[in-house]
Formats: sequence, structure tokens, C-alpha cells
Amino acid sequence: MTVYFPERDVAAIGEALSARPQGRLVACLCAEWCGTCRDYLVALTALAARHPEDCFVWIDIETHADRLGDIDIENFPTLLVQPVAGGDPQFYGTVLPHIEVLERMLTRGAAMPSAGSEVPEVLDWLLAGDQRQS
Repeated sequence: MTVYFPERDVAAIGEALSARPQGRLVACLCAEWCGTCRDYLVALTALAARHPEDCFVWIDIETHADRLGDIDIENFPTLLVQPVAGGDPQFYGTVLPHIEVLERMLTRGAAMPSAGSEVPEVLDWLLAGDQRQS
């Protein structure tokens, strides 16, 4: 599996989400300028290969600020794990930049407490297939 980018993989994201109705969206909210994020992308790509049942998406919060609304990302990596079928997220918040933390969360599959922040509507946005920049 791969990690998808909304700015270039619109059709592939839609196909990946529809092909995995029992899977999860694993969205990493990041910033291109962040060295930690760039390092995490390498590990996230390897993790995506080990979890082909899920759809991994890399979202640059500055590139897509118009689509994400008024979210406040305090630290990186910030992750959203949500069933593709919709519903409440299993997790939304910042994690340590060690991929094994996310891997344990995915393996356990249980809901983890969120940071109490308002969760961005990433799944609806990606399913709409409208990732054009304004």
C-alpha cells in the first residue's frame, strides 16, 4: 500500500476508501516545512504496507487550510484514525513521532481517548473527491 496525498491522488483516494469499507482512514496532519513530519512520512509509508486494509493519507495543513477549517494543530504528528464507514474517530490527536505508537493503536483497533479538540471533517472531505485548492 501507499500513502496518498490529496493534492495529487484525488481519484486514488476515492477508490482506496471505497475498496476498504471495513477499513480505517489513517490521516496524518502535517506540514511540509517540518523535519519531524518528513521523517515520519518514511515510517508511515512502511506502516501503510503492513496495513493494506486501511487507507493512509498525508495532509499538509497549510496546503489544505481552506478545506480543513479552523483547526489548531499544536504539535506534529497529529493523527486522525476513523472508520471508513464513518462515525466517531478512534483517535484524533498528537502522538510521539515513533511509528510503533501508531502501529500499536492500529493493531489494537480499539478507540483511544482524543485530546478533546474538535475533529476536522477529513473523511467527508476526502470522500467528496474535491481536493482542489482555492
